[in-house]
Amino acid sequence: MAEWGFITNHGLALAAVARHPRSTAREIGDAVGITERAAHKIINDLEAEGYINKAKVGRQNHYRIHSAMPLREEASDAAVGELLVMLGWKRRKRRAKGTATKEGKEHS
Repeated sequence: MAEWGFITNHGLALAAVARHPRSTAREIGDAVGITERAAHKIINDLEAEGYINKAKVGRQNHYRIHSAMPLREEASDAAVGELLVMLGWKRRKRRAKGTATKEGKEHS
């Protein structure tokens, strides 16, 4: 009997990106249990549908999740961020431009 789960590989990949936004496709694939090539395809799918943005920083990609995007399932009106929170995602608080850090230096 084949193994199965309630969350698809797309959902698992999105959760992996949420936990580690600077992961490589290989690391995302390893976290999900899929090949690097399959992870690349899923990342491209998620970006094409607007769930993530991918930005190149040096040789690495950094991902940003659009947590307000609705889930694709018709049976739910939940946002993707709500699913990620259920999967253990802790949102990072963004600092406003011009706010001071603990060291008293301005953060921009």
